[in-house]
Amino acid sequence: MKAVILDGIILGLGFGLLGVGMTLVYGLGGVLNLAYGEFAVLAAIVVAQAISGGMPTVLAAVLGILAAATAGVLLDLSLMRPVYRQSTGHRVLLGLMLTLGLAFVIEGVLTWRDPLGGLTISIGGKPISILGVPIAVGSVWAALITLAVGVVLLVFFAATTFGRGVRSVIQDELGARLVGISPSLVRTVIFGLSGALAGLVAVTQSMTSPLTVSGGFNLTVYALIVSVVGGLGSVAGAFLAGILLGIVDDVSARYIGSYISDIVLLGAAALTILVRPRGLFGS
Repeated sequence: MKAVILDGIILGLGFGLLGVGMTLVYGLGGVLNLAYGEFAVLAAIVVAQAISGGMPTVLAAVLGILAAATAGVLLDLSLMRPVYRQSTGHRVLLGLMLTLGLAFVIEGVLTWRDPLGGLTISIGGKPISILGVPIAVGSVWAALITLAVGVVLLVFFAATTFGRGVRSVIQDELGARLVGISPSLVRTVIFGLSGALAGLVAVTQSMTSPLTVSGGFNLTVYALIVSVVGGLGSVAGAFLAGILLGIVDDVSARYIGSYISDIVLLGAAALTILVRPRGLFGS
């Protein structure tokens, strides 16, 4: 059982990063980016192609993350501009339609260009014992990278001027404008950060299991579940929800069956929302 929980925590940390990228975009603009998982797949394919071309793995990973970040910025500067001009209800619907369409386009292009594409980063070495449980080196590295990024994000949003500006826009966009904060600039930066996080998730996940060209939809679904359960707009809530749901997913897959783990995950998310409709950390 200890091994299952540790595996679930490692999986959940990745879920948490996914949720952070999704929840920040929603908190700032009221838009759910349904192309989010495809940004991760795009990063994975870029990394895989760069490695096959002879580029060192670390540099290839940085290139993939930058590619996903660029995709996020381009999305904000193009398709999202007419979305932000809409009222709240129309904004949500138009945003869903446009990002869903973009997801189909990205998946179609990547499948057409590289139908068997995927990314696996193999890290050699003997398993590391944690609480008496042997954990693969790749899993340990993935967890450490995710934890480090999570801490940096929490400090960034709590202690930096720009981070406080982001929180101001999430809480009161009009008030933020009145004190000189540009919501447009903040949204563009956060879209780029969201894309970078998707790229980072692609890299860390590939250290534990392959990420294929068809994996974008599942990543988007996980990001949606985590962001809603954690509380839309809450970074800490996304990480907590990611870890909890990662444990639930791994335990159900191990003791019930992987074929039903997604159903259990959705059931746990639905139960949480029934008890706390605004999520664990929603305000």
